[in-house]
Amino acid sequence: MEYTILGIVLMIIMLLYFKVADHFNIIDKPNQRSSHTEITLRGGGIIFWFSALLYFTQHIQSNYFFFTGITFVSLVSFWDDIQSLSNKIRIAVHFLSITLIFYDLNLFHLMLVFGVVISYILAIGLINAYNFMDGINGITGLYTLVVMGSLLYVNTKIQLFIDGMFIKYAMIASLIFLFFNYRKKAKCFAGDVGSIAVAFWIIYLVVKLILVTESIIWLLFLAVYGVDSVCTILHRLYLKQNIFEAHRLHLYQVLSNEYKIQHRLVSLLYALIQTGISFLVIFLYQKVQDAIIFIIVILPLMLLYSLKFYLLNKNNLRLNHGA
Repeated sequence: MEYTILGIVLMIIMLLYFKVADHFNIIDKPNQRSSHTEITLRGGGIIFWFSALLYFTQHIQSNYFFFTGITFVSLVSFWDDIQSLSNKIRIAVHFLSITLIFYDLNLFHLMLVFGVVISYILAIGLINAYNFMDGINGITGLYTLVVMGSLLYVNTKIQLFIDGMFIKYAMIASLIFLFFNYRKKAKCFAGDVGSIAVAFWIIYLVVKLILVTESIIWLLFLAVYGVDSVCTILHRLYLKQNIFEAHRLHLYQVLSNEYKIQHRLVSLLYALIQTGISFLVIFLYQKVQDAIIFIIVILPLMLLYSLKFYLLNKNNLRLNHGA
């Protein structure tokens, strides 16, 4: 499908979805832990599933495992957006969907049992991390553009591992979503259906690239989200909090909520940092050992994340002084 036509079709689908969401009251009501303050339509990220559908209709013979998987995760996520589901149901569907793409990628034959187990843990972790990070205007759309753009560059310039259109369909969906979301007052939020569907799409691509190149450095295309998510989980465990409950302890939340930095600016900052990391990874590929590349990337990100504790302490002192 011509990319301009694809964009127009997705735009029409998005506008139609707004009518449906408004009619059925599919909205996101802010609470004390939210980073937004106004009622907004939820589930705009369904555009990613529709983009996958449009690609599937043109590549049925080679795309049915992926499309079945993304349909399962999108369905259960959309259901969860409307009416909360138990974690057990969601994780079971995620596990089934990941199994479908692992089978499609022949991962069970290419890896030992230990490697398969680690792959499941990483995949489910990345899906949930992507979902946790979807909390302010623009962050999911911009970050997805950076990740998909990085994968497209590798596919075009370094190692052809998949049909380039498959990546471009996700990028166009991101642009359409950003048109409505990257605003001071967003028209819609991605919802679980958006963040989890696009995370599933990215996992499929990254795993395929890792298997083709026999290098795990491509996980660093998700380094910013990964470090923020893992460090925040460790922080919350230290505070003896339930890590499955909503919170405001991600670095991006501290910047947006406690320091009132505009959402779009924080989202852009995350995207730009990941862009720099992706360029560094691509530049160092096959020039430096994978373990060294991980150290070069992860340590500075952890140091940057530690800025959060300084900001929290400073904010608490300011509040106490004001009191």
